[in-house]
Amino acid sequence: MSQAKISRIETGRTLPTVIDVQRILTALDVPEEVSSELLRLARRANVDYASWRTYARVGLYRKQAELRALESTSRVMRHFLPAVPTGLLHVRQYAEQTLSKTVSRDPARDVARSVQARMDRQAILDDRSRSFAFLLTEQAVRWRRADGGIMAAQCAHMAALSHKPNVEIAVIPQSVRVPGSPMNVFVVYDERLVTVELFSGEVVLRDPRDISHHLELFDLFLAYALRGAEATAFLREVAEEFMRLRD
Repeated sequence: MSQAKISRIETGRTLPTVIDVQRILTALDVPEEVSSELLRLARRANVDYASWRTYARVGLYRKQAELRALESTSRVMRHFLPAVPTGLLHVRQYAEQTLSKTVSRDPARDVARSVQARMDRQAILDDRSRSFAFLLTEQAVRWRRADGGIMAAQCAHMAALSHKPNVEIAVIPQSVRVPGSPMNVFVVYDERLVTVELFSGEVVLRDPRDISHHLELFDLFLAYALRGAEATAFLREVAEEFMRLRD
């Protein structure tokens, strides 16, 4: 967090988000009883929603820094990905596609800097003290965000990552009947917060009831997914399909 932002918070020119407050409390090692009260006040003061326009104004790479800080303070991260693989799983060329503007009203962004920040974040996957579960739908795996060669590389990369001992990549096949609908991308960090992605921005949920609800949804969808060697083999098969499309 920049000194300029700290100054704006201190002087009341910027209302800190709940994540901002938690980062400051963690950095200062504030006692639990005090930090709990301050976080409660922060939740009341904030509708904890941030638009992509806001991040674009200060630089989308700053969002990557915020995610990196959140990941570095979490032990178990569960990603539900019904639409697209998350940035921790991207190859560079795929990241370039996903971070580029899609419609005219999208804010301008420094794609190169944001992509590099996303690539730098991926080092945390090598930290075996943390565990990652990535649950994708088959739709998310197959959605053509790039040409066949890039899509093949992306699928092959995910298959390779699935061999890491602290990483699980699971895929829900389209052929399976699932008693629930995949409404949003969401990530559960430990059992303390959930982030939900929208087209326009991101919502952060900290109510224990919301967290429990999303954990139950994750477990429900995971029960219908290919896991382990089956998921890895599926990703490799799709990579081969995309390679043939490239030809």
